[in-house]
Amino acid sequence: MKTTYDFIIIGGGSAGSVLAGRLSEDPSADVLLLEAGGSDRHPFYHLPAGFAKMTKGIGSWGWDTVPQRHMQNKVFRYTQAKVIGGGSAINAQVYTRGNARDYDEWRQMGCTGWGYEDVLPYFRKAEDNASLENRYHGKGGPLGVSDPRAPLPVCEAYFEAAAELGIPRNYDVNGEKQDGVAYYQLTQRNVRRSSAAMAYVAPNRHRENLTVKLGAQVRRIVVENGRATGVELVDGTRLRAESEVLLCSGAIGSPRLLQLSGIGPADELASLGIDVVFDQPEVGSNLQDHLDLYCISELSGPYSYDRYAKPHWAALAGLQYLFGRKGPVASSLFETGGFWYADPEARSPDLQFHLGLGTGIEHGVVSMPQGGITLNSCYLRPRSRGSVRLRSDDPAKAPLIDPNYLQDPLDREMSIRGLKLTQEILSQSALRKYILAERLPGPDVRTDEDYFDFICTHSKTSHHCAGTCRMGADPGAVVDPTLRFNGIEGLRVVDNSIMPRVISSNTNAAAIMIGEKAADMIRAAHGG
Repeated sequence: MKTTYDFIIIGGGSAGSVLAGRLSEDPSADVLLLEAGGSDRHPFYHLPAGFAKMTKGIGSWGWDTVPQRHMQNKVFRYTQAKVIGGGSAINAQVYTRGNARDYDEWRQMGCTGWGYEDVLPYFRKAEDNASLENRYHGKGGPLGVSDPRAPLPVCEAYFEAAAELGIPRNYDVNGEKQDGVAYYQLTQRNVRRSSAAMAYVAPNRHRENLTVKLGAQVRRIVVENGRATGVELVDGTRLRAESEVLLCSGAIGSPRLLQLSGIGPADELASLGIDVVFDQPEVGSNLQDHLDLYCISELSGPYSYDRYAKPHWAALAGLQYLFGRKGPVASSLFETGGFWYADPEARSPDLQFHLGLGTGIEHGVVSMPQGGITLNSCYLRPRSRGSVRLRSDDPAKAPLIDPNYLQDPLDREMSIRGLKLTQEILSQSALRKYILAERLPGPDVRTDEDYFDFICTHSKTSHHCAGTCRMGADPGAVVDPTLRFNGIEGLRVVDNSIMPRVISSNTNAAAIMIGEKAADMIRAAHGG
């Protein structure tokens, strides 16, 4: 491998894969993509239902949060991808973009060029949508986006149950309105996962100007005379970037690497024995995430995919997928959901639902022996802010991840309202044919204190972390609206850590959009 390139991309996740594909379109640009994780050859990375294996350890760093002091010291498994494609290789493939107001608020906060009308063309540019082409959706892009192939009858009953409560059906939550229950579109092509790596990197590995190195963990970003000039790997290898270093390691990985490089809160870095290169107190601050709560109901018959956990049924599922691209293997297992209101006066939906076509799908979530369904809810605009800090100067050590869930009392109130609404939906007459009984939270949970105790045991991350390298126009912002690091030349951060506020939905589509927009800005800055 050479030691000098024009662009060095740190992190082959959603945004990093986009940058690798787009920047290497210019044959004069020499691009190196470094990914600490391994390949995505295992079939679990490509089968839609493989998601069920992901939160339980496959393709993950295996990190946990610090005890959450506002949730009775609960510790959360915090799945962070360690594989080419990043989160897009291990997520539930749900393709939602957030609400138009999210991006308009970014613009109002000083992030010029990031309003909804500014970012919409990049969402469309990325898409190869199998069923939609209009003002909101595009065809011919690298990323496969398609409708679910394997919903079950209970999904339609869920829509009818929501309607009984006045929640309408929505046929495109990424279109004109976000409100309502819906089948989500998925990042899939031909009933296979379309990760950012499969969309942007795999088709372009033949390019002579694109080098992809897996298993390459970066020890630090090298800064000389106020400019990022390259990287040092954990094995001591030094690599030089003639144009820019592009940090794409995600909302946890990017602030972690900056701090390991001596870029962050000076007092904290010095206390760990790290030489301070640049004092930036906000690196690793402003962590936001959606806390996921769930209601689980046991079913009166084989109406979910739970029975396929048994070996003989699993074998049948494999055959269904192999010969017909249908059945449980063709399902992301969370392809039904929607958006509604905890606060009726909210400016747009502030709750999101995901209907799980089974139980025990994710790490730490209980399963029903007779089969069941899971309805998740999360409050979309939390006020609580957490942090990512270093445990030590050793890059092998996990960082201190503190989402600081429910620090703000409003987050607690709205989260409980969302959980109560999931119970109401599952109790409607349209679902009585399918549901035997609610098992969690169950009839013993009645008061708000009961609900709080329940969620301190039964809750999880939504895997939507963001905000730790905040974009803005103010002096304290980590990056400016072109994603250049404020105070260090030749360095940009390109991933969900730049979000000033987390968007009101799943975050993967936005990460891909950020990569697309950043690629254009980078090319423009270098005469491309």
